[in-house]
Amino acid sequence: MKLIHVLGLVPFLGMLGGLPYVNKPGAFVLGMPLNLFWIVLWVILTAVIMAIVYAIDPDNREEESS
Repeated sequence: MKLIHVLGLVPFLGMLGGLPYVNKPGAFVLGMPLNLFWIVLWVILTAVIMAIVYAIDPDNREEESS
């Protein structure tokens, strides 16, 4: 399994796998309930991870050089 495939799984596992653990009533982070903060955090992290996948994917390097 390539690194880009593993990186593609990280947002899925982070968002859905961690949600049952952060679903606690009364906990707030930055004014948001903890579970909402968790989802917003993973949306941002997903964009960062996908940018990393784009940068290290060898198929994208070939398009830039031609």
